[in-house]
Amino acid sequence: MNPSFAIPRRRVLLGAALAAALWRPASALDRPQGRVVLTIGGLIGEKNAAARAEFDMAMLAALPQHSFSTRTPWYPAARKFTGPLLRDVLAAVGAKGQTLRAVALNDYKVTLPVEDCKRYPVVLARLMDDQPMPVRDKGPLFIIYPFDSDEALRSERYYSRSAWQLKHIEVE
Repeated sequence: MNPSFAIPRRRVLLGAALAAALWRPASALDRPQGRVVLTIGGLIGEKNAAARAEFDMAMLAALPQHSFSTRTPWYPAARKFTGPLLRDVLAAVGAKGQTLRAVALNDYKVTLPVEDCKRYPVVLARLMDDQPMPVRDKGPLFIIYPFDSDEALRSERYYSRSAWQLKHIEVE
């Protein structure tokens, strides 16, 4: 071996080893830095805790945000809801199931088909009227359908799937 190439080759190998050590797949979930506000378990491919994915509010805010205003049965006037699309949250964890079991802080449980997330822009709302939602006002997370965009959504079926005070989703 030519000695003049020995040092640069070592540097190249060292650089490649360092890059390999720092490389992470683009879809890997970071660990939450703040208080965990949502856990997702079940049939998921991406985890950042033992058998589940955990999100703090900053992680949810880092996903693409969507907003719409809609009337609901719970408020006298239309409200603006903002947050990531539920389908983007499911994509972040590599969800592979057909149904979602949503569980609220008060242990309200509801099952909704994953198909809803593909068919409608269902938002995992973290803001209402551009403000964080306190627990006493259905926060901190609220699954919300765009009820005003489709008459079919204005029914008890979809109202009951709009879990507020959401804390956990089990992908089944």
